[in-house]
Formats: sequence, structure tokens, C-alpha cells
Amino acid sequence: MSLHGTGTGTGTGGGFLAVDSGGSGLRVVVGAPGRGTTAPRESRVPVRTGPRGIDPGHLMEQLVPMVRALLPEAGVSGLGTAVVGAAGMATLGDALRAELPTALEREFGVRTVALVADAVTAYTGALGSRPGAVVAAGTGLIAIGTDLTSWRRADGWGHLLGDCGSGAWIGRAGLEAALRAHDGRPGGSAVLLARAEEAFGPVRELPGRLYPRTDRPAVLASFAPQVAACADSDPVAGRILREAARHMAESAAAVCPALGEAHVSLTGGLFAMGAALVVPLEEELERRLPHARRVPAAGGPLEGSVQIATELARSSLTLPGDEAMLYVVTPKRG
Repeated sequence: MSLHGTGTGTGTGGGFLAVDSGGSGLRVVVGAPGRGTTAPRESRVPVRTGPRGIDPGHLMEQLVPMVRALLPEAGVSGLGTAVVGAAGMATLGDALRAELPTALEREFGVRTVALVADAVTAYTGALGSRPGAVVAAGTGLIAIGTDLTSWRRADGWGHLLGDCGSGAWIGRAGLEAALRAHDGRPGGSAVLLARAEEAFGPVRELPGRLYPRTDRPAVLASFAPQVAACADSDPVAGRILREAARHMAESAAAVCPALGEAHVSLTGGLFAMGAALVVPLEEELERRLPHARRVPAAGGPLEGSVQIATELARSSLTLPGDEAMLYVVTPKRG
């Protein structure tokens, strides 16, 4: 991974740290404006959450050894800027905001810290600092948009209350259609019933296998590719993906600036399902957001963290600040 720019910023405190913390663990790079970044270091251990939200101590336990190993690779003698993109930052970030800037200053001399919701790093990785909307879809789903004065978000409420159109939503709808076929109720799909029993065994046992699990969203999402594989030949599966596309477009329309120039981009692993989902989504976006220009995502959340870090290091950040979404702080020195 690399980035391009004109700055140098390689003296003491001239480097930056960029972090992507999500449900599957951490990805970390160190770099300097104009000189690119190291290859990412990864931890497969997700940062814990507790009564105070995301645990800053557990984050630092994982981060410190990775950063110390990356500093010589980056060729920088110090870190001036750190950007931490974190899943759950908007609702579980109180402890991070209270403690992480001071911890990063103590360990690495960091002067400027940005604590960023993962939706914002996904947006920035996809669109950079342009106004518009991004739909980030994987196991869950969220849409985020900005006119460069404020942020708007839609959905991202989890598999029980929302994430409409997500992998978990598609998988659940597919399994419901399988159970309908099993019962002889309308709206069932014999094709999806066969796929469900191949994947999970007898469907009458599915509730007992699914409900006690703590990773229910991931289990549901694991069936979404089966729904997509059946979409061309099975009308029920095709209808599920068209409805998912409608939900996504509704969320994008809820956050996209209605006036002026706007761009719309899609990011996340769900879109690897291909044309069965993407084609109806493109049609829905054209119908609901005819003024917005569709552009491919330039990168993902880690690239978004890198861009925010680069712009902060150069004092050129134009994305809007927000305590829950993009919170920039300079720790006080004692």
C-alpha cells in the first residue's frame, strides 16, 4: 500500500500512525506524508468492549508492539499524528476519547490524535474528501454521507433492528424462505431449502443451532452467497436481492447531499456477490439519486485512516469534525 503527496515530514514527530480496528481485529501502518506507508501489521484479536465501551487498555496492549516494530520499517524517528478508525466509535467510544490520546502521547509522543468511526474511514477510503454518500456493506450495513459541513448516517443498527440489505439480512431472508418451503407456506423456496440443509443440516434443527450462538450475524451472513448463487434461477432468491438493493439505495438517499455535486460509492465485501446484487442496486441508485455520480471506491477503511492521517499531518483536513464520528484532539502536556 502506498500514498502519494508532496510533503516530507520525516523528522522527529513527522511520521503518522493509521489504525483500522474492526470486528475481526486490528490493521496498523506507519508512514509519512509523501513517503507512503509500511505494509500493514495485523492482529486477529478484536479489541474488547466492556461497560465503558471500547477498551483503550486492550487496544494499546495490541498496538504498542506492532507500532514499535513498524517505526524502523517506516524510516521515521517519531510520530506526530495518529488516526484510529474503530468499529463502534460512535456509540462505544467514550473511554477511547477520554484515555487514548494521552496514552498515545505517552508511548509515542503523538501530538494530534483523530478517533474516527469506521463508517467515516470507509467513506474516506472510498471517496476521499468529496461530498457524497457511501454504502458500506458486509455482515452489517451502514450508509454515511457528508456535504463537508456535517455527517449523516443511516442504518447500522445491527441485525436485530436494522442493517437492512446486509449480508446478515440477506442470509436471514434466505433462511426464512427455506423455512417457508419446509412448512408449505407461501413465499418459500425449495431451492433455498436444499441449500440451507446442505449448509446447516435439517432446518427443523436450525433455531436450536443458531439462537444460542454469539456470532449470529456472521452465521446468517454466511448464507448470503447461497442466496446470490440461486438468484438467476430462483425467483424468491432474486426477489430477496432486489429488496436488499432497495434497502441500500434508501439508506444512501437518506444521507446523500440533495444539492450540489455529490458522489456515491459502494464498499465492503458484500458486493463481491456480483451482478445479482450490484445490477439492481445500480438501478435503484439511478432512480433515487439521479444527480449523484457513481464512482468506484478508491480504497477501504485502512486507506481512509491513512488519508485522514496524511491530511492532519499537513494541516489540510477538510472533512467535518464530530465528537462521535471524527474527533480530533491535541493532548495537553503536563
